[in-house]
Amino acid sequence: MRKTILYIIAGVLLIAAFFAMRAIADSKDKEAPKTKKVVKTVFVDTIKNTDVPIIIPANGNLVAKRRVELYAEVQGIFKNSSNLFKAGQEYKRGQTLISIDASEYYASVQSSKSNLYNQITAIMPDLRLDYPEVFPKWEAYLNSFNINETTPKLPEISNDKEKYFINGRGILTTYYNVKNLEQRLGKYRISAPFTGVLTEALVTEGTLIRAGQKLGEFIDTSTYELQVSLNKDYADLLEVGENVELSNINKTKTYKGKVSRVNASIDQATQTVSAFIEVSNNTLKEGMYLQAELEARTIKNAISIDRGLVNDRNEIFTVKDSTLVSLTVNPVYFSDKKAVVKGVPNGEVILSKPVSGAYNGMLVKVVSNEPSAETNSVKQDSLTVTETPK
Repeated sequence: MRKTILYIIAGVLLIAAFFAMRAIADSKDKEAPKTKKVVKTVFVDTIKNTDVPIIIPANGNLVAKRRVELYAEVQGIFKNSSNLFKAGQEYKRGQTLISIDASEYYASVQSSKSNLYNQITAIMPDLRLDYPEVFPKWEAYLNSFNINETTPKLPEISNDKEKYFINGRGILTTYYNVKNLEQRLGKYRISAPFTGVLTEALVTEGTLIRAGQKLGEFIDTSTYELQVSLNKDYADLLEVGENVELSNINKTKTYKGKVSRVNASIDQATQTVSAFIEVSNNTLKEGMYLQAELEARTIKNAISIDRGLVNDRNEIFTVKDSTLVSLTVNPVYFSDKKAVVKGVPNGEVILSKPVSGAYNGMLVKVVSNEPSAETNSVKQDSLTVTETPK
């Protein structure tokens, strides 16, 4: 009986193992789930080649075109004037900026003028007797001599005898010494070379000013310059006098400027060229940050497209018979967002926005048409891209 029971149990286990093996083998033959097709909606452009201007963005800070750093060439006490010498003070052309006390030096100048006058007076009797033909002009000069005014120019010497006589008495030496003193006397007063505003004041009334000391800065507020750095490849494309569109950082105000100068030297560290844009406006201030858009040149028979449409092999995708086909193009210029390319025939239909995973031969289907903004194309369509798993 015991052996019979063991045989029955062994047979049941064998039958169960057989059916378990069949179940495992059948499970491997199940069909794999079908991959769902991915549908993407994109837009395309029908190309029309035009003249595309290359706009180079640049930025910088405004600097006054006319600027004067004020330095003292003489020493003395800063005298009070009608306008306070303070930053922000406006001055008209010729108006006194700084007046330094020159009373002591003025006395020495007057003494030298008196010495010249005495020397000329001393030679008058000899001129009357020995050179009567030149006596009248020297007499007229002596009569017009005013010690409180600028020393007039000496009479023109007409012959060698007169020249030897005048030089022998030391009159020319004394005259030029006086003129030198008068020139230095004028440096005790600094006047405004143009109408503008004082932007920096380093001294105040009553300060002892020393020779060589910086006193402040004075600028002309009517005209400013914006210095921008451009790639050396476009240095020869900029022309002096070219109009430039300027705007503030928030794009709320725009200004009209023009290229006034282009540096002939390239910065070796950055390989850029400096261009200077002149702009005038009453609302501008020195140090303002502005953005400029420079039109370097115009590319004929080209299009401007999204930069992401051009791959690393200089190819873009066109649509032909509901299929994506790659087309090799000639990129001319890349900006942050746009690319200017040549080599796309008129009427060619291209993708207007990058498609993730696009490849040569991908099937596409037009599902609707939508009007496009005419930039470099004439029609923009909505396409459905059907991607079949490989």
